Amino acid sequence: MAQQLPRWPQPRIMVGMAAGLPLPTLLSATLVAFTVEFDNESEHRMPHRTTGGDTAKARSGGPWLVSQVMWSNVMRYVVEDGISVGQLRTQSRTTRNSLKGLQRWGYVVVEPGRAERATLGRDDELLVRPTAAGRRAQDVWRPLAGLIEGRWQLRFGSDLDTLRQSLQAVVGELDFDLPDYLPVVYPTQNGKAEIPSLRGAASVAAKTGIPRPLELSALLSQVLLAFTLDFERESRISLPISANTLRVLDDTGVRIRDLPALTGVSKEANAMAVGFLARHGCVVVEPDPSASRGKRVRLTVKGRRAQDKYRRILGATEEQWGSRFGEDRIARLRWSLERLVGEEPNATQSPLFSGLEPYPDGWRASVRRPDMLPHYPMVLHRGGYPDGS
Repeated sequence: MAQQLPRWPQPRIMVGMAAGLPLPTLLSATLVAFTVEFDNESEHRMPHRTTGGDTAKARSGGPWLVSQVMWSNVMRYVVEDGISVGQLRTQSRTTRNSLKGLQRWGYVVVEPGRAERATLGRDDELLVRPTAAGRRAQDVWRPLAGLIEGRWQLRFGSDLDTLRQSLQAVVGELDFDLPDYLPVVYPTQNGKAEIPSLRGAASVAAKTGIPRPLELSALLSQVLLAFTLDFERESRISLPISANTLRVLDDTGVRIRDLPALTGVSKEANAMAVGFLARHGCVVVEPDPSASRGKRVRLTVKGRRAQDKYRRILGATEEQWGSRFGEDRIARLRWSLERLVGEEPNATQSPLFSGLEPYPDGWRASVRRPDMLPHYPMVLHRGGYPDGS
């Protein structure tokens, strides 16, 4: 007789009311925590430059420091002999490859390809090659996902095994070829995710016949991106803007300088979100009446409706996922994430913070420690840091 699957705790979020952390918040906090640990380790090991000034690592010829997304979605595929831009887009499964930034930061060179028809006017035929600094960075990045996952295995034990199995079960049901990390968020496209290609002939697995085992961060990213696509089909405002800045605003006003602490994302990321919301009539930015300087942002009537709609769509999407993937499967995924995230993704309640202590010489050691992990990663063009730094 077939063994009956255990019943896992049911999802606590329901349409129209808050009943626990939303699934994308749980996914996001876990992904951001993994990425910060990855980035801290790569910074510690790699020659690099930052705004911190002249250091031994900078004098050694290092490139500008960037986050994991630049490895996972771009540099992983850039071989020493070069790869065409078209091939890079196919293999990475995203057009948001930040090549101009990676050139400027010292990781790659982009030049005309070898084909006779290759010209500077045909982007797909341009050839991308790593610089010497880029190759050194690749050597540092290559083992880090496995290293961090090994640390998490020691820290979380069987809970991590359950999480990986739950994520793989969802990824195996997806219809799209998704990148290994969330793509960069562009305000010119309302901060929305790009629509990926249907899984099929273009996929790397379909071409090779051997699917590459996905790292934990890739599993988290792909499940989160799949949820995002479903949410954004129903919402004009992107999930990154909704889950971070829009979520914490109210009718009376919030000081702009308080937004990074409330959301867990940088002032630059909040500025992008506030600018978008203001252009669409959802917020008003005005002088702070309680201070001699500074501004506050408050919701308009339209903004309040947008905030309510965000919550409705969020709950409805998670309910739809229960029907699509199976209530037990999504409940199991939620349970495994809650074991890592805790009651709230903040420094006092989340076990994830136990691994976020930066190295003393790292840039995060020189800035204010965050008390909150983002409710959605804000992967900006500024290097791809998931908190928009």
